[in-house]
Amino acid sequence: MTDIPAIATGLDRRQVVAWRNAIFVVFALPGLAMASWVSRLPAARDLLDVSPAQVGLLITGISIGSIVGLLASSHIVARFGGVTTITWGLTGIAVGILIAGLAVTLGPSFGGAFVGLMIFGAAMGITDVAMNVSGAANERALGRSIMPIFHAFFSFGTMVGAGLGALAELAGVPIALHLGLAGAVMVVAIVLVRRFIQSEHVIEEDGQPIADDDHSKSWRGRLSIWRDPRTLLIGVVVLAAAFAEGSANDWLAIASVDGHSVNNETGALIFGIFVTAMTVGRLTGVFLLDRFGRVAVLRGSFLLAVIGLLIFIFVPVTPIAVIGVVLWGLGSALGFPIGMSAAADDPKTAAARVSAVATIGYFAFLVGPPVIGLLGEYTGVLHALLIVLVLAAIGTFVSGAAREPKRSAALS
Repeated sequence: MTDIPAIATGLDRRQVVAWRNAIFVVFALPGLAMASWVSRLPAARDLLDVSPAQVGLLITGISIGSIVGLLASSHIVARFGGVTTITWGLTGIAVGILIAGLAVTLGPSFGGAFVGLMIFGAAMGITDVAMNVSGAANERALGRSIMPIFHAFFSFGTMVGAGLGALAELAGVPIALHLGLAGAVMVVAIVLVRRFIQSEHVIEEDGQPIADDDHSKSWRGRLSIWRDPRTLLIGVVVLAAAFAEGSANDWLAIASVDGHSVNNETGALIFGIFVTAMTVGRLTGVFLLDRFGRVAVLRGSFLLAVIGLLIFIFVPVTPIAVIGVVLWGLGSALGFPIGMSAAADDPKTAAARVSAVATIGYFAFLVGPPVIGLLGEYTGVLHALLIVLVLAAIGTFVSGAAREPKRSAALS
């Protein structure tokens, strides 16, 4: 990374790098929140005394909220800007997990936890689009593809969250206290870094500012992106990747406990191994993308995830099953960030297309938990994960939609 390219206007190198570092923090915070909840899910299930199908329904609260947030996100970002949206979105995430934690700990109340997770999901969906739009703008300012590294920081957040969750479980810390502290950390962090985040509108494409009458500045214009076949195909890629990642976020700890007969603490640790593998995959992803391109990396990733899942599901020896978890994590690492980069290739439509693609992807989180939960009633959660393989095959087939535009060569 040397000089800041001409497409960044009004910013010097120090400002662009500070912006990048702030976005690293922004990506880490939702990961911290998600893993804080997921690592305590087996304990929450025990407190609520619910079946696998009911756990799937509970998790669906996050997905329903996420879809609502994603559908509104492009309009919210257009109205308030990325910085404000990120700030209030992260605050909403903190409030949501606190409500869920209080409901599980003080009730226990299934309905209260469901409402808290819906708030959490809505705020997560809105924040997801805003931070990816800001990250894509920063990518263009830096003149190189670093979206996988942004998403690696999400994984760093999940690693920290999973580790602290395992410690909290071991120490018997109440879920409400644990999640409340995680939320407080998030609020303090965004207050500290928000001043370094630049508006996504400081970036021009090929030296041309976005015109005031451009269709991307109206809500009807933003909705028209749904008629673009490439948007829909990138959405399917993200859907498959999100299903591979989300099934682990939602069910890996429980599948390890129920399917491999480990205790809750070990289940949380195995989930931590998964997110660590994802982090490694995302950190190495920039090199792989530079060398092989998006399409080859996507296809290789889906294949690796399939191999890892087969090992985890069918090998009863726990240490070998953990190797499968590592492969599953590596294979799940790059699909979502590659899809977000592909969706944001054109800055004029970045917010609208990222919102549309993420909405399609998040249907994995909406449909996945109840489907795996219902299947788990009959086959066990471990074997219910076989459905992930079907989505991975579809993702491999449509990966070509994420191919880099020709103009990207001029910016690399």
